[in-house]
Amino acid sequence: MKLTESKEIFNFCTPYIIAELGANHNGDMELAKKLIIQAKEAGADCVKFQSWSKDSVFSRKKYDDNYFIADDYRDRDDFTMEEIVEEYSISEEELLEMKSFAAEVGIDCSSTPFCRSEVDFLVDKLESPFIKVASMDLNNYPFLDYLARKGKPIIISTGLSELSEIDKAVKTIENAGNTDICILHCVSTYPPVDSDVHLNNIKTLQQAYPNYPIGFSDHTIGVEIPLASVAMGAAVIEKHFTLDKNMEGWDHKVSATQDEMQQIVSGAKRINDALGSFRISATESDEKKEEFRRSIVLTRSMKAGDTIALEDLEFKRPGTGIQPEFAEFIVGLTVNKDLPYDYILTKDDLS
Repeated sequence: MKLTESKEIFNFCTPYIIAELGANHNGDMELAKKLIIQAKEAGADCVKFQSWSKDSVFSRKKYDDNYFIADDYRDRDDFTMEEIVEEYSISEEELLEMKSFAAEVGIDCSSTPFCRSEVDFLVDKLESPFIKVASMDLNNYPFLDYLARKGKPIIISTGLSELSEIDKAVKTIENAGNTDICILHCVSTYPPVDSDVHLNNIKTLQQAYPNYPIGFSDHTIGVEIPLASVAMGAAVIEKHFTLDKNMEGWDHKVSATQDEMQQIVSGAKRINDALGSFRISATESDEKKEEFRRSIVLTRSMKAGDTIALEDLEFKRPGTGIQPEFAEFIVGLTVNKDLPYDYILTKDDLS
């Protein structure tokens, strides 16, 4: 799958790393620029925003209930939920500014839309290289159909979903004529306990959708779990990104800092290199194996014409002579010259 002009992704490639900024800019574009710079410095391939507005993500009832999802804002009376959502959203003009800034920095920029007009903006105005679909919209099949017909590569998160729902989402996109699909295993809990992550689901998705790259959208604390996903073959890793886990806002605590993102990026490259091939063979470094293996050596000095018995043989490093596996063929042969104790036998010494 060609995710961008310069990046092709597939299972067991060096993963494409998305620094999910979401709303971690807290509505402050100077903060957003710092996030973009630090994501680039950490080695991430892409920064991703979320394009929701107060009118595209929640209904009126949710605002009337005034009960926010994040712990940072529960039971607060200085802000309403509607005010918080409006403050932390990013406008089209701001997103265009961030796309231009990201281009200057040298990092890809994309976003997640939550309504059709946001899709139109991301495709027509922002010219996003791909569109990311949030887990909440995996079963929003009319939305997926609309998005798929835009012809952009699509990354879908699968949190909250059964395999049957994932399958219907994939088929909806395919039926709209789009087969540029990447599927991310995702657990939507922020953060999940380790036993709920089920990284083996990456393998399940690889088997269910062999023609599509499978990745991982991570909401765990730390770097261990996303790094483990690399060993499972994740083609994409999406991880929330922050300047400071203690900042006010709803995703900072589950986000990676610059140092953690650097660990994910460098660790992913190292793990991918170490995975290597499925074929068992001597690697370049193993060509010196003769230094570590053993040769047949004599346990006593022998005269020309002496017959070799099994007790005349021992096996020691280096492995530059006759290998131990041929000992049974050496027994009964004679030596054709005088040979000292501890001598490494060669075929030229035998008659």
